[in-house]
Amino acid sequence: MKKILFLLFASCMAISCSGSKSISVKVSNTSSLDRAKEMVEVSMNDINAKLSLSKTDQVVVLDKYNQQLPYQVTYDGNLVFPTTVKANSSEDYTIKIGSPNTFNTITCGKQYPERLDDVAWENDRIAFRTYGPALQATGEKAFGFDIWVKRCEQPVVEARYAKELDKNTVEKIKSLEKTDPAAAKALREASTYHVDHGNGLDFYKVGPTLGAGTSAFLIDSTLVYPYCYAKQEVLDNGPLRFTVKLTYNPITIKGDSSVVETRIISLDAGSQMNKIAVSYSKIKEILPLATGIVIHKGSNDYAMSASKGYIAYADPKDPVNGQIYVGAVFPANVKETKVQLFKGAEATKIKDGANGHVMAISDYEAGSEFIYYFGAGWSKWGFKSSADWFKYVDEFAQKARSPLSVTIK
Repeated sequence: MKKILFLLFASCMAISCSGSKSISVKVSNTSSLDRAKEMVEVSMNDINAKLSLSKTDQVVVLDKYNQQLPYQVTYDGNLVFPTTVKANSSEDYTIKIGSPNTFNTITCGKQYPERLDDVAWENDRIAFRTYGPALQATGEKAFGFDIWVKRCEQPVVEARYAKELDKNTVEKIKSLEKTDPAAAKALREASTYHVDHGNGLDFYKVGPTLGAGTSAFLIDSTLVYPYCYAKQEVLDNGPLRFTVKLTYNPITIKGDSSVVETRIISLDAGSQMNKIAVSYSKIKEILPLATGIVIHKGSNDYAMSASKGYIAYADPKDPVNGQIYVGAVFPANVKETKVQLFKGAEATKIKDGANGHVMAISDYEAGSEFIYYFGAGWSKWGFKSSADWFKYVDEFAQKARSPLSVTIK
């Protein structure tokens, strides 16, 4: 009997000890800038090893006040969670076995085959989209990333797409156009995502340009524009991070017509900026790669620094919808930043008032990934002026070159 009681006691102690295991995570900020709600990553392999997780075990992430934080396990095997760390200081977090609370999905996206294969995604700050094979099949030229500005924290893009594309609404508009044109116009405006109904809209113009920070090879001072993606795969879909892999049709670079571009794009909750890793097959030499933001006629308001690693631009002000701000940031060295205006035959083909690009020129090495950030802001949601935006981009560049360090024990 004593032996049985001893075994039961030992078993309970083992369970108790297993449940009390935890990982201490120290996040250190060695920069002179405060870091608010910035995502950090901890390898799930490390977590599994230290906590001896079973297949059914779940974990919780706790801050120093013992409050749960939202987290996400990403496609590449990392647990990501938001941290806030003052300049030149550190914060401690705990990961342990437990039942996580339910947290809202903040960052998400998908492909929209009903809207010409757009892939659109968003977080609590901003939204983006890129174009697919169905649009390319129409012959419309749209090379770069597009922006949807928003001024609400909850996801809105899917609902706005659905409203725009609802067949019953389309038929009703057509019917009203014959009997009541004013009502038809009002219903059309109420349905479209090109009108702000209090949560944002799409009024950015891409066209045959690099749009909001797309990259392209610059061969003999001429851009070799990418077109729409050929294949897409959503790798992460919230609650905190969206990641998509895009593969493109072959392009011709220096006589080689089999060069294939791949992009992996991720957007985190709370950030205005996407992280993007670009790679190319079949490249045999170091080539200049330009990351560009389209300049529209009516604004020459931009800032750029090769040494600091950023370019930023303020689109012309819209009297109704305000002003869109665009930027790109480079953790690695940039050879040159410059403005390149359209000229010659290229200038005659450009639509929507595009005048050229603000560019950052980097070297692309064969077999490598070119990593940078691109993003946008809006005068009606967090940035009152271009000066505010330029400051954000400058500081984001500093943070990108001085990432938070994570140590676990």
